[in-house]
Amino acid sequence: MPFRSPVDDVEIPNLSVFDYLFGSLAAEDAGRIALVDGASGAETSYGALVAQIQGVAGALAARGINPGDVVALHSPNVPAFAAAFHGILRAGAAATTVNALYTAGEIESQLRDSGAKMLITVSPLLPQALAAATAAGIERVIVMDGAEGHESLRDLLMEQAAAPDVSFDPATHVAVIPYSSGTTGKPKGVVLTHRNLVSNVVQSLALITLTADDSVLAVLPFFHIYGMTVLLNLAMAIRARLVTMPRFDLPEFLRIIQDHKITWVFIAPPIAVALAKHPMVDNFDMSSVKVVFSGAAPLDGELGHAVAKRLDCIVCQGYGMSEMSPVSHVIPTGRDDIPLETVGITIPNMESKLINVETGEEIEVPVEGTSEPGELLCRGPNIMVGYLHNAEATADVLGADGWLRTGDIATVSSEGYVRIVDRLKELIKYKGYQVPPAELEALLLTHPSIADAAVIGVLDAEGEEVPKAFVVLQQGVVLTGDEVMVFVAEHVAPYKKVRQVEFIDLIPKSSAGKILRKDLRVARA
Repeated sequence: MPFRSPVDDVEIPNLSVFDYLFGSLAAEDAGRIALVDGASGAETSYGALVAQIQGVAGALAARGINPGDVVALHSPNVPAFAAAFHGILRAGAAATTVNALYTAGEIESQLRDSGAKMLITVSPLLPQALAAATAAGIERVIVMDGAEGHESLRDLLMEQAAAPDVSFDPATHVAVIPYSSGTTGKPKGVVLTHRNLVSNVVQSLALITLTADDSVLAVLPFFHIYGMTVLLNLAMAIRARLVTMPRFDLPEFLRIIQDHKITWVFIAPPIAVALAKHPMVDNFDMSSVKVVFSGAAPLDGELGHAVAKRLDCIVCQGYGMSEMSPVSHVIPTGRDDIPLETVGITIPNMESKLINVETGEEIEVPVEGTSEPGELLCRGPNIMVGYLHNAEATADVLGADGWLRTGDIATVSSEGYVRIVDRLKELIKYKGYQVPPAELEALLLTHPSIADAAVIGVLDAEGEEVPKAFVVLQQGVVLTGDEVMVFVAEHVAPYKKVRQVEFIDLIPKSSAGKILRKDLRVARA
C-alpha cells in the first residue's frame, strides 16, 4: 500500500501564483522588506515589489506578450529577478528560467525548445544571451540593469502600463517551464501549472516553519526549481525578508549571514561541507542562524550533525525534483527524532510508494525497522503535467494513474521516514552487487583530510565495473590513494570497496549542487 504524510492534508486554493502570493497583500505587510541586495544592501518592500510586478506585466502585454506565450528569464539571483519572474506569470505567460552558467549554445537550445518569444537577461550575461537570441530568432532582448540598444527594467516600469486583465484556470494554465535532465539524459522542459506551484508552497509550509520575522539567504539560484519554490515563492508567501546572492562565494556568503543576521539558510550539500569543515567559518558571527535546510542532493547525516554542532542550529533536509515542483519529502523543523540521514516524511496531499527495480512489485512499509531498497514513486497535486514536446519521455516517468517515477532508490522505515540511497541510473554493479555511489561519497567526507569526493563506476582491466573515487584534499594535507582505499575498506562490505582513486582539484557540480558524474566520465574517457 502507498504511504502518506502523518500530517493532515492542507487546503489548496484555486488561485494563480500571483493571486496566492500577492493578491491580498495586507496594508501592514506592504511596508515590510521583501528583498535585500546582499552586496549593496538596497531594499525593496513588498508594496514596491507588487507595483514592479504589475508594471512588468503591463509592459510585457504592451509588447505583445499574451497568455500562453513563453518568456525566457536568464539571470543570477538579484532582486530584479523577482519582479521579472512574477511579472511574466502575472501577464499570463509562462517563464522558462535559464541557467546563468549556460553557454550561448545551451541557451539557444532552450529558447528554441521552449518556444520563447522574448529573453530577459542582465548585462554581465548579455554576450551569450544575445548570441543565443539571435540564433534562435528572438528579436527583443531586455537587459534588466541596462545596456546600450536594449530596454531595461527601469524603462518598462517607467511606462506605468496597466497590468492586463487575464483569466485562466490555475489547474491547467502553464506557469513555468524549468529544464531538468529528469531521471537521466538531455535536459527537458518540465511543464508546471500555477496549481502545481501554489500546491507545493502550501504543502511545504505545513512542515517548513518559516515566519515573517525570518531573514532568508537566497544563494540557491532562482532559475532552479529549488530556489524558485522555497525562495521566490515560499519565502514571499510568508512575507519573510529575502537577501540575494548572485553566486556562491564563501567569504561573501559568511559576511551576508553575519551582517544581515540571516536566520534561515537553504543550501545544497556542497555548502554544508564548507560550513562543517572550512576554517574561515570561525571568523564570522553565525549566531543568528536558526535553521540550515539542505536539498537538491542527499545530505549525509554525520555531515549534517557536524554543521548543526558548529553553528549551534537546527539542520534539516528535504527531497524533491523539478517534476514535483519540487518538494515531496521534508524533515519538519523541530523533529529531531527523525534521523538526519533521511529526507523525512512525505508532505501533505501526497502519496509515496517503493517498487522493486527488478520485479516491479510494490515494497510494503515494514511493521518494524526499514524496508528493502526500491525506486521511489510519488503522486500529488504538485506533479508536473509532463515534459514539453516529449510524450515519450513523459510516458517513461509519469503513468496515467498519476504516479511519477523519480529514478531514485530509497528505503522507508516503519515510521514513514524515507532515505534516498542513490540514483537508479548511477548504481554501480560490482559482481552482481549494487553499490550506491552516494553511500561511499558520504563515507569519504567523514575523513578529516578529505574536503570533497565523488564516486563513479569504471571498468577495470578485466572489464568488471568497479567504484572509483575522485578526491579533493584539504589544503596542506598529504594522503595516498592506498590510504583512501584502506579507510573505505574498514567501513564497508567487501563488494563496496573503492578500487581506484584519483586526486583532483574540484568536483564538478551543477548550480544546484549535484555531482556531475558524466563530466567525470567524459574527462577521463
